[in-house]
Amino acid sequence: MEHIDYEYRGLIVSSWDLLRGDTSNWPDRFFYKDVILHSGQPALDVGCGTGRLLFDYLASGIDIDGVDNSPEMLALCREKAQKLDLQPTLFQQAMELLNLPRKYRTIIVPSSSFQLVTNLNDAAEAMKRFLNHLKPGGVVVMPFMILWTGQATENIVTKDWRLVAERIRPNDDVLVRRWTRATYDTANQLEHTEDRYEVIREGEVIASEYHSRSPATRWYTQEQAIDLFREASFANIRLVSGFSQQPASEGDTLFSVFGTRL
Repeated sequence: MEHIDYEYRGLIVSSWDLLRGDTSNWPDRFFYKDVILHSGQPALDVGCGTGRLLFDYLASGIDIDGVDNSPEMLALCREKAQKLDLQPTLFQQAMELLNLPRKYRTIIVPSSSFQLVTNLNDAAEAMKRFLNHLKPGGVVVMPFMILWTGQATENIVTKDWRLVAERIRPNDDVLVRRWTRATYDTANQLEHTEDRYEVIREGEVIASEYHSRSPATRWYTQEQAIDLFREASFANIRLVSGFSQQPASEGDTLFSVFGTRL
């Protein structure tokens, strides 16, 4: 297998589910399920991570595979699946290198994971790979978040460190914290991130990790997102507001894009 570099590792992975908390009522869970039931199966969950959506859909009888570029995420996904008595088909591949053994009626790319592909050439290639993995009439849908909307007096804007999550780990009662800060390159629409993870017992930091991703994320305007789909030869492109079926408005900073393979 071709070597894949990956960024999600260590405490990012081991504390992923803990720090996200209960996701059972997140609106995208119902949104993607409705899309799959309408567009058809089999389905592919791109950036499946630890199985947040994958397990729910498998348990309800949906034929869905998962792909992620992090072997550590996939290892945790398999471990959780075993406890749930589920047997997902999982692949370790990057989006721009996607080469799977079957084609799909529906491809979902949840959690704005596509925006982690920061190189524009790689992003264009990933879109082509998605198209090639769809059956005729198949649909891909993925959300986009516009990460910077404020007025910037300079091209580079850095935010201060902030605590974004802290929870008690149930197996050993230690406190896990995640701190983050971001730098926004507003001219190039790139976000650079730093994350600091701390494991604390009785007030003492007993483990910590620092993760830097530069760049971490690329954001797209609605027009740029449409161009991505159009240039990859998708048809019937449409934008909806957030995780709804309402057409996106000009001011939406979270929108989902549908594209169809003819």
